[in-house]
Amino acid sequence: MRMMISFAALFLSVILMQLASGGLGPLDALSGLALSFTTSQIGLLGSAHFLGFFIGCWWAPRLMGTVGHSRAFAAFTAAGAMSLIAHMVVIDAYAWAAMRIAMGLCVAGCYTVLEAWLQAKVTNATRGRAMGVYRLADMGASLVAQMLISVLEPASYVSYNLLALICCAALLPITLTTAEQPETPNAPRLRPGLAIACSPLAAAGVVVAALSSATFRMVGPLYGQQVGLAIEQIAWFLAAFVLGGALAQFPVGWLADKYDRRHVLIGLSIAAVCSCVVTAWLGALSAQGVMLTAFFFGLTSFPIYSVSAAHANDFARDDQRVELSAALMFFYALGAIAAPLAASKLIEAYGPSAMFIMIAAAHIALVIFGLSRMRVRPTRADRTRYVWSPRTSFIVGRLTRGFRDKG
Repeated sequence: MRMMISFAALFLSVILMQLASGGLGPLDALSGLALSFTTSQIGLLGSAHFLGFFIGCWWAPRLMGTVGHSRAFAAFTAAGAMSLIAHMVVIDAYAWAAMRIAMGLCVAGCYTVLEAWLQAKVTNATRGRAMGVYRLADMGASLVAQMLISVLEPASYVSYNLLALICCAALLPITLTTAEQPETPNAPRLRPGLAIACSPLAAAGVVVAALSSATFRMVGPLYGQQVGLAIEQIAWFLAAFVLGGALAQFPVGWLADKYDRRHVLIGLSIAAVCSCVVTAWLGALSAQGVMLTAFFFGLTSFPIYSVSAAHANDFARDDQRVELSAALMFFYALGAIAAPLAASKLIEAYGPSAMFIMIAAAHIALVIFGLSRMRVRPTRADRTRYVWSPRTSFIVGRLTRGFRDKG
């Protein structure tokens, strides 16, 4: 309990930051529609967010080393709050893209500070409980964030200001805490080749995971609007995806530890393809049917990143795991930057079903690549444990490193 109280400020800041940033994606998509932005321009906003996110992951550890944790957190939060407020000051799609870069920078920077602080304070005895509460706070807030658009009016100054207020509120717990700031961790080297050297399949898996998640969360509101969902139903549509992904972690983790992880990865992708095909070709689904397919899509696609990361760690040395985490996030960022813009262009040209056809094609390619890799080398007998791997910062590899003991 003492440990939970000492981390309460960190967890509260996580919740508030997730609410502000998680609510912005669907609000921007619906606001763009209300302001007559093109589908491609709305997709560009999602891609811009992940570009800023990647820049923030790389820059945040260096800024922390210069000004300290609290000041770095304040600077990143200020950038996010200003980008939120500026939305209704400058009504232009490309200006909004620049604002989304700033918001992505804010999210990555704030998570880097919070996770660096958490990693420095946990011990081997408290790591499991701290990460459990952290996961609950992050996923719970993400779920609630999707529902915010049911109460936020698109293209409204008030809506963006409410998100800005929540973003500013994230400053209070972390800046007012009396806990001593930890030493600044060294930033891990960014070595994308390390992920390919450990497991080309894992590198491909995180790209497909990014394509699935980033496309759905950033462009999903466009799909919902074009198939006739009301704003409240779009909120449930997005929340169903997050809920499915959260519930999948435990059974998929059990399967990934018991069986060949490549079989699990291929099985998840096949199931994701089935979900995409059903959604794409059965356009006459009821609202409840659309929610169900979104839930199943989250159930099958969301855990792919963690399974891929676990498979890559099976072939890494202990001293490589932090840099491997950064390398996998690099590939995730590449997929997340490209996917929303590509999906929006396909929707613009071929209709809403094209989004799920694109995702299905990516999963089919992953299945084929996974089967080919199984012919190249066997799996490891002394595998690491499956670990939930959040895509939040380059520092997260240090938080999860203690769980990846050889089993």
